[in-house]
Amino acid sequence: MSVLDKELTADLVVVGGGLGGIAATLAACRLGRRVLLVEELDWLGGQLTAQGVPPDEHPWIEVLTGSQSYAELRQAIRTYYRDHLPLSAAARAQVRLNPGQGNVGTLCHEPWVAVRVIDQMLAPHEAAGLLTVLRRHRVLRAETAGDRVQALTVLDLEQDRPLMLRAPLFIDATEIGDLLEQAGVEHVFGAEAQSRTQEPHALREADPFDQQAITWCLACDYLPGEDHRIAKPAGYERLRTLQLDCWPGPQFSWTLSDFVTHQPRERPLFVGPTDTESLYDLWHARRIAYRQHFEPGAYASDITLANWPQMDYWEQPVVGVSPQEQAAALEESRQLSLAWFYWMQTEAPRHDGGQGYAGLRLRGDVLGTTDGLAKQAYYREGRRIEAEFTVLEQHIGVAARPGRDGAEVFADSVGIGAYRIDLHPSTRGRNTVDIDSYPFQIPLGALLPVRVDNLLPACKNLGTTRITNGAYREHATEWSIGEAAGLLAVFALEQGEPPRAVRAKPELLADYQRLLQRQGVLLAWPRFGPLTPTQRVGYQHAKA
Repeated sequence: MSVLDKELTADLVVVGGGLGGIAATLAACRLGRRVLLVEELDWLGGQLTAQGVPPDEHPWIEVLTGSQSYAELRQAIRTYYRDHLPLSAAARAQVRLNPGQGNVGTLCHEPWVAVRVIDQMLAPHEAAGLLTVLRRHRVLRAETAGDRVQALTVLDLEQDRPLMLRAPLFIDATEIGDLLEQAGVEHVFGAEAQSRTQEPHALREADPFDQQAITWCLACDYLPGEDHRIAKPAGYERLRTLQLDCWPGPQFSWTLSDFVTHQPRERPLFVGPTDTESLYDLWHARRIAYRQHFEPGAYASDITLANWPQMDYWEQPVVGVSPQEQAAALEESRQLSLAWFYWMQTEAPRHDGGQGYAGLRLRGDVLGTTDGLAKQAYYREGRRIEAEFTVLEQHIGVAARPGRDGAEVFADSVGIGAYRIDLHPSTRGRNTVDIDSYPFQIPLGALLPVRVDNLLPACKNLGTTRITNGAYREHATEWSIGEAAGLLAVFALEQGEPPRAVRAKPELLADYQRLLQRQGVLLAWPRFGPLTPTQRVGYQHAKA
């Protein structure tokens, strides 16, 4: 599988190097299958790395992960810190080391560390000749025949050279489901109509361009007494007064709309010293480096990851629009994040009574960039397959399941996940939806397109609605979806059957589920209660 060839072949082509794509790739390689992994960026890891979002996980993550491989990823990140970074003796001794001591989760860490860990996890398979990673490659088109994908043409973005990729099975792990559209896989995006789903929180009428805000995250530290103010971003005067009709004031403010109650809520940058373990402010929410965890002088400051409501870009949708409209919206999102940062540096009311934190400094080095912003926008939703089975609010929402004490039990479960149903403000100006949900299963039917036989989803592009997608999109669940897709691809190849036959034939389904379990995948939860605001890790401090 030399990358010098004009055509590459493998058992499986995975498009998208986010967490779902990585999990699918590792799962297939562990079972000896040859994989081509295609990623447009130079970093692998998706929301964990290129998008700069620390793990936002369920409250039980330290005692129960959805799969052994995800637990290994988490442990490898901690091991990297212990082996390669100057931790203090006290921090090194912590079994559950949280490098940033962020409030949103128990493993807030620098994105570049996760990049190196993921590369290390893939390296043995590359060395064995099972895996070829095509970084900086973009899919141009898909060739299809009937209900099957035949091949993909990808472009080497550095050498401006096309390559043809062929395999019996393909996986879409792209951030917004781009391959679904290119391959003509039936899909939806945006909001469904309540008449179709019967969900309590669905819209009365479908609106594909009612989409959640995206966020272009940034990293920064704080050096009091120094001046690191950036140039005033383009359009700053307009952006500084931007306001949703449903918001209590301008978006550039410490006053927010509470995600659950929609009442005004104060969320300042600082309520006390930056390098304390935990405070209720924005700084401590997704702090990714806690200075006190390291030897004196190793870090000049704590480092935090900014993924805050003030940075939510809701003015234009990015899915299902023209390439020109998408590019314009993404650039506006970048400018919004830079404008917010400039506002904090120059105009923001200070906790000590002053104005502006000039000592805030962009830290693109931890994100692999020179401008301080992440490599890629954080997408909260994208295209979703029309699936053999679609997960509804009635399957996992607490209020939508009166008289029950848990989520729907799926006989075809291929993994587990847990997150609140969490929708950010939308491009139609709608406020948040943040409601209680039960820990849930991932049904195999949600991984099977209604028609196409040899393409599987591996992230938030599975068969959910816009409502339930808000629970299935976070880190650990995305990994579980990808792992299930990768193992399904291998199992189908071994059986000589299309993936949909695994669900249709009870004996195949039982064998496939036993394979999942042998690989360390959990198919069911113990009896845990619902994810309420007080039970979700870090809810009182941050939102993803």
